[in-house]
Amino acid sequence: MDQDVAAKEQPRYIKLNERDNVAIVVNDFGLPAGARLASGLTLRAFVPQGHKTALVDIAEGEPIVRYGEIIGYALSPILAGEWVDEPRIRMPEAPALDKLEISTAVPAPLPPLEGFTFEGYRNPDGSVGTKNILGISSSVQCVKGTMEYAVKRIRAELLPKYPNVDDVVPLTHAYGCGVAITAPDAVVPIRTLQNLALNPNFGGEILVIGLGCEKLAPERLVPEGVGDAIVRMQDEAFDGFGAIVEAIMTQAEARLKVLNTRKRETCPASDLVIGLQCGGSDAFSGVTANPAVGFAADLLVRAGATVMFSEVTEVRDAIQLLTRRAINEDVGRALVREMAWYDSYLARGGADRSANTTPGNKKGGLANIVEKSLGSIVKSGSSAITGVLSPGEKATQKGMLFAATPASDFICGTLQLASGMTLQVFTTGRGTPYGLAAAPVIKVATRSELARRWKDLIDFDAGKIATGEKTIEETGWDLFRLILDVASGRTKPWSDRWGIHNDLTLFNPAPVT
Repeated sequence: MDQDVAAKEQPRYIKLNERDNVAIVVNDFGLPAGARLASGLTLRAFVPQGHKTALVDIAEGEPIVRYGEIIGYALSPILAGEWVDEPRIRMPEAPALDKLEISTAVPAPLPPLEGFTFEGYRNPDGSVGTKNILGISSSVQCVKGTMEYAVKRIRAELLPKYPNVDDVVPLTHAYGCGVAITAPDAVVPIRTLQNLALNPNFGGEILVIGLGCEKLAPERLVPEGVGDAIVRMQDEAFDGFGAIVEAIMTQAEARLKVLNTRKRETCPASDLVIGLQCGGSDAFSGVTANPAVGFAADLLVRAGATVMFSEVTEVRDAIQLLTRRAINEDVGRALVREMAWYDSYLARGGADRSANTTPGNKKGGLANIVEKSLGSIVKSGSSAITGVLSPGEKATQKGMLFAATPASDFICGTLQLASGMTLQVFTTGRGTPYGLAAAPVIKVATRSELARRWKDLIDFDAGKIATGEKTIEETGWDLFRLILDVASGRTKPWSDRWGIHNDLTLFNPAPVT
């Protein structure tokens, strides 16, 4: 870090709640020892950007408070102006799931927001897509190479004939054989694959490629009432690899013809299904990007849309703040159910919630998963939580939903697509090239320095909140309008412009045989 640059800037810090006894440094390169803050506090040591300094003396064993909540306890005395880094903090226990308040602070309904629309693709089932894509599912990993070969030919030979179709996307995965297909937890990957094919961006044109001997029979991936939508490589009618590929291309072209007739039409914002996620988080995530996303999420809820936030381990330590917002006891109990299931899942693997926090998170100023969780849940906004989805379950209601997923970017994205998400808003403080082929991803930077440095990877800069150039409300409205533009195809996010997309990754908690 360039401490000479840091020394020339006006020292700035952010204290989020009047109860906080720590604050984070705003300056791009941190602040050196001797820097005097507006409050009169003088730093006793260099504090990197996003990291915490003590605002008052904190005795050994006393709580360290950020967001008005306890994020840990001092392992030794901490003097005002010292750097409060991870080794100085003892992490508290996770909130006990049997002692949570449920539906005790349900927010009043937000006033409706009318008149906002986007240009989307209306489907026969009433759902609306933001892209027009041919998705080709696979029932087993064995066919991945064949599918990718066929898709390469489809893109080169067929797609130019159907200019209204955006792309052909293979929904490949590492599942289908060598797995305990009847194990109770196998419902997660199977349900995910079934619902992925139903994502509104695929227009209802189902095509499944199977091998023929796999445990996950391809018929299980085709919804009832859909006709011949399966190509089995082991079908004895095929004479060689070329014949198999030609069969895939014939089936694909029939569906491309249908998809090519789709046209964008004006749809109310209530038809949107938006996923919220964060990756490469830092201490600014809960100060800039996530609050702006939360404000935009409230606008979407007011407009009647479906909005989902996820990542169980990144809400577990702040679950007491979410159960209070559950619209009724059933929703609150469903939140507890998903937390308890994941606690058990981690315990079976010999891990705990602290395994979530990455080296990059810590370098960005997040001391532990408690602090990370408090910043993560801010993107859920302030509206009531109206529903809870188990992993890969399809969303059927409007409002703010919790869709239970692991925190892995790739698994979370895959599960949100299965839940029906048609556009994702992704916040990052450290930076990531993450993208999804099946849905546009708007990447939101927590810091202006990252947005400037990654000007052709980051779509939206929320860092101006930290410097006082913009308010959370102004930034949230800007993001809301960008969501409508991206959903309409008027603005293309950088991951789509470059064509950089992550593979789909199934969550499979069931045994592998």
